[in-house]
Amino acid sequence: MGDNPPRQVDPYWSCPLTDLLARLDTGRDGLSTAAADDRIGREGHPSPQRSRVAQTARLFLSQFGNPITLILILAAILAWALQDVTDGAIILGIILAGAALGFWQEYRAATALEALAALVQPTATVVRDGREQELALEQIVPGDVIVLSAGSSVPADCRLLDAKDLHVNEAALTGESFPVEKQVGAVAVVCPLAQRTNVLFRGSHVVSGAGRALAVFVGDQTEMGQLSRRLRVRPPENEFERGLRRLGALLLEITLLLVLTIFVTHLGLHRPALESFLFAMALAVGLTPQLLPAVISVNLAFGARRLAAQSVIVRKLTSIENFGSMNVLCSDKTGTLTEGIVEIDRFIDADGNESAEARRTARLNAMFETGYHSPIDDALRRLPSDFDESRFLKLDEIPYDFVRKRLSVLVRCGSDRTLMTKGAVANVLDVCDTARMANGTVLPLDEVRQRVVQLQATLGAEGCRTLAVASRPIERETIARSDETGMTFLGLIVLRDPPKANVGKTIQRLRELGIALKIITGDSRAVATSIARHVGLAEDRILTGSELRTLSADALTHRAGDVAVFAEIEPNQKERIILALKKVGHVVGYLGDGINDAAALHAADVGISVDGAVDVARDAADIVLMKHDLDVLVEGVRQGRGTFANTLKYVFLATSANFGNMFSMAGASLFLGFLPLRPRQILLTNFLTDLPEMTIAHDRVDDELMQQPQRWDVGLIRRFMLVFGALSSLFDYATFAVLLLLFRAGPDEFRTGWFVESVVSACVIVLIVRSRQPLGSDRPATGLLVTTAAVVATTIALPYSPLAASLGFVPLPLSFLAGMLLIVALYAAAAESVKRAFFRRE
Repeated sequence: MGDNPPRQVDPYWSCPLTDLLARLDTGRDGLSTAAADDRIGREGHPSPQRSRVAQTARLFLSQFGNPITLILILAAILAWALQDVTDGAIILGIILAGAALGFWQEYRAATALEALAALVQPTATVVRDGREQELALEQIVPGDVIVLSAGSSVPADCRLLDAKDLHVNEAALTGESFPVEKQVGAVAVVCPLAQRTNVLFRGSHVVSGAGRALAVFVGDQTEMGQLSRRLRVRPPENEFERGLRRLGALLLEITLLLVLTIFVTHLGLHRPALESFLFAMALAVGLTPQLLPAVISVNLAFGARRLAAQSVIVRKLTSIENFGSMNVLCSDKTGTLTEGIVEIDRFIDADGNESAEARRTARLNAMFETGYHSPIDDALRRLPSDFDESRFLKLDEIPYDFVRKRLSVLVRCGSDRTLMTKGAVANVLDVCDTARMANGTVLPLDEVRQRVVQLQATLGAEGCRTLAVASRPIERETIARSDETGMTFLGLIVLRDPPKANVGKTIQRLRELGIALKIITGDSRAVATSIARHVGLAEDRILTGSELRTLSADALTHRAGDVAVFAEIEPNQKERIILALKKVGHVVGYLGDGINDAAALHAADVGISVDGAVDVARDAADIVLMKHDLDVLVEGVRQGRGTFANTLKYVFLATSANFGNMFSMAGASLFLGFLPLRPRQILLTNFLTDLPEMTIAHDRVDDELMQQPQRWDVGLIRRFMLVFGALSSLFDYATFAVLLLLFRAGPDEFRTGWFVESVVSACVIVLIVRSRQPLGSDRPATGLLVTTAAVVATTIALPYSPLAASLGFVPLPLSFLAGMLLIVALYAAAAESVKRAFFRRE
């Protein structure tokens, strides 16, 4: 009892609710903690320990996921089988060491991210031990009773226990864009998903209303879990992931071309087939930056920790790079440009006179509403009371939704029953036919409507928001939406949310970072214009929701970039704006915290929310700000750019050095009577030169790279690789000449000498190319310096160590080491000159 029930028996949407409760061994008051703990891990959610072991195993095995690495492992095993035990064992040992290093770095990065993610872990309200508790989604089991309200994400497939005007967005599962009303009861056995009105599905979220539901299926057993498993659904690529994919395609093209050419040529020169194959595969491994996944993970995890210190929590690691690449930020004004603290200014009738009745009605409406949490209702409840509240009793409620834009409660005072409604001015006026003035006079609405509209516009120009309140007597003790008619307009609630003191400076800092701020708000044009004027945005570049509706997709794409403020925007228009901006090549961030922000957060390259956001907004976000403050975001952008810049450093360094070495090796193998390096030596070269670059996450970043958004530029990477790879090859061939012509080196001396020169020069070049500034003007990070020195010392010592014979090295004369130092010094001077010329041209 209590496990995920088999779906083929008694569908849970059609059986009597009492039978379902018995099957799940639970009741309307939910489970006890002991019973729930006993169910965790049986089905649906795996136990935490088992899940962690599986993730660790997958992470380790992923280090061998590169097809070239797998081929090389098979070739090494074949060499072992053909009696070349030493070569096969060393190759496997070096591959395993590289995999272990990558695994350790990625494991540390994943652990760090897990700790940060716990700070903003999604939760649900669950009834346990007879009381409501906030629990992590992984702790929810079949039989739990879930409490839902506007903004809640549905954590499991559930059967409704009770509901009040409950409307749910199921677009993620059914594709239906409009909220669906849910009701208690049973439906037919044969019933498609969209018609199961008594069921809530995981992945949906509550738009309005409230209710309680019984969790029936969790985890992979839910409809969403099964769909994801069948379709192997992956989230759409973001900007950073697209860049990585393009880089991978470039490296694959170069690798295949070089490897096939070398292998075929060696066979044509009658070289041993297995040795030629191992050499070609080792070249392929040498060309690919093996530790790129580990370096990226380390960089991102380090960036995530630094962002956390700035009160920015990263939920998706790759979003850090997009954070730094962002050049357009879209946001609502509340809490971003304004203080985010609603102040009630006054209550007025249609003539602008103070209205006590409007004040009392608004306060009662806020006191009794139980749906979507609103800072306006909080402000109304904080007002001092000027009447005896104990005389009023709530009878019923119609929660707020984004279609009606109204909230109504039915209140009894003595024998009188009154429907009290609060909401957007236009939407409240639509259900009124009279208006009561402050002096008690009742007028037809048509006589005062224009005055109300003009008053709203005047207040909006002063930066004030307005809501309307209305009422009507009701004879019943329950209400429905159809009762919102024939009401009497009582007046306006005038609200102030003043601009933040230094927001103009913050917006200027964003501009200096190359980020255009665009405001997307549901407020009126007048309010939006006033705020734009106060904070320094272009008040003449405003587009309203009604104007946006008349634009085609192409027309909006052309206009969106020039608009500074989008006003009177409907919830479904936000995603349209984001997609239009992305279509013209912008990297778009979206900052939102409300129910109607989820689609825009998903659509943006970087979805940003705040710690106090509703569940559905926080779940959709890539990044969560612990403070609702643009200054925090500015610092986060700088950290993101630093992380991206250091990731690109590794890509530049690894691809150019690897390409130069492998190109030199491929060329040398054609005119030498022996392999310039054995496969084991190629892999060791690649492993050692990667070690200093593993510390690149802690390195300093040039100031100019922090000032503008940085994006993947595969063309720039290709040009850098060709220029600096060619320079590396030039000095490699100089080393070949010294070894062959000056020292008359044999095969082992040649391989040893070139191995030492190759690794030492690569380490020195890291210190030069890591910055666009002249060498010495920008000190590298301590970790990079120490690791570089250790690798250089190890490389020079290897030919004289006990490992030399097994690696195929022999001791070198001191005269060669002196010559090598001269070659490295000339190489460093040339690299410094080429660097200045390259970046000046770029």
